[in-house]
Parts: sequence; structure tokens; C-alpha cells
Amino acid sequence: MTDPAAEETGAVLRRTPQQARSKARLALVLKAAERVLIAEGVPALTTTRVAAEAGVSVGSLYQYLPDRDAIIDALAATYFARLEAVMEEFVRGAATERRPDPVGVLIDTYAGLYRAEHGFRALWFGSGLTDRTRAADREHKRRMADGVRRVLLALGIAGDTAGLGHACHAAVLAADALAQEAFRRDAEGDAALLDEAKVMLRGYLTALAGRGGRRDGGAAGAGPLSGPVPRPAGPPDRAP
Repeated sequence: MTDPAAEETGAVLRRTPQQARSKARLALVLKAAERVLIAEGVPALTTTRVAAEAGVSVGSLYQYLPDRDAIIDALAATYFARLEAVMEEFVRGAATERRPDPVGVLIDTYAGLYRAEHGFRALWFGSGLTDRTRAADREHKRRMADGVRRVLLALGIAGDTAGLGHACHAAVLAADALAQEAFRRDAEGDAALLDEAKVMLRGYLTALAGRGGRRDGGAAGAGPLSGPVPRPAGPPDRAP
């Protein structure tokens, strides 16, 4: 887990640190909270346990994170910010690069984050998400959907129609559900399910391009979203 910037967590903190020393202390606390989360799960995220792990007083921690819910919210905010930063990089790259399979690259990139971010998986697959974190997740998914929208526009494969944002939001919700299931099945991500997520998204976004018309006037289903031809599916290894 990288050091959280103040803007990543400020909205959920009791008090936002201003001085470099205070920001460093908060980063230390959140790293400690993540270690506790990964090793012991959400129920262990008490202020007493996290303060002990971080080597700070409970009073010092309480300035920023008064309870377990606040710790969960702050950790989630850092994960959301990291995922959104990757999306922003992808949007910028779409304007200058032409990848043969952008959907595959995007899913592979986020699968890599799922593999690397053990704390994210421990938090999301646990049972202690707060109402505030769930609300923040809904807004996070809307921002991710806007990233997908901007990628499609940058690639010139969809017009900026009224329904484009809604369709991209649906695509993000579907892809997120499949990714979560893939990593619930296997800590490395169920490869077959991730491949199916790519096929689904390619097909859906290609249909979307055809529905709204490509900005460059090209035919729907061509080029940027076609990806590799999938292999015929064999018998499933295990039940869903």
C-alpha cells in the first residue's frame, strides 16, 4: 500500500492532517491498519489494535480515525483513489496509443491490482463494509464509468450520446461483479472467468458503438474492441 495522500482520505477523516509530520503519522497508521486487516480481518480493526500495531497512542489515532468505521472508510478511500488513478492513466493513453485489445488490457490491469492489493480483497470480501463506504463505492463506480466513456470517445468508437454514460456504468457494474467473483474463487483470479468478462465487455461495448454510431463513421464491431477470437468453452471445472 502506497502512502495515502491527504486528498485521498480527507473526506472521511475526523480531521485532515496539514503538516508533513501529521501526514506521515496518518500514513503509518493506515499501513498498520492494512496489516491488521490482511492478517486478522475486519473485526480486528479497532482503534486499540491499530494504534498498537502502528506504535502510536490511541489518542493520537483518535484525532483522525475515531472508530472502526472511520478506519474502514479511510482504507477504502485510498483503494478507490488508486484504482481511479490507473483509469486516468488509461484515458490519457487512449488519446495517443492504439492498443489492439483495450478491453483485455484494462481487465488485465485491474486484475493485477486485485492480485497486488491484498487489503482491498480482505476489505471487500469481509463483512464489515460501512454504509459510507458502500455509498463511496457507488460514486467510485460512476467515476470509473466516466473513465470508460472517455476512453471510448478518445478511441473514436462511440459518439457522445445521452445514453453513453448509462451504458458505460452498466459495463463497469458487470465487469466489477465478474472480477470480484473471479477473485473469490481464486486468489490469483479465476482465469476462465476473467476471459469471459473480456468477451462480455467486448461484445457489449461493440454493440454500444453500433447503437450510438462511431465518431469516425466506421462500422460497428471493427478494430479497437474486437480483441482475440475466444476459444470454444470446454466443460466447467467446477460449479459457479
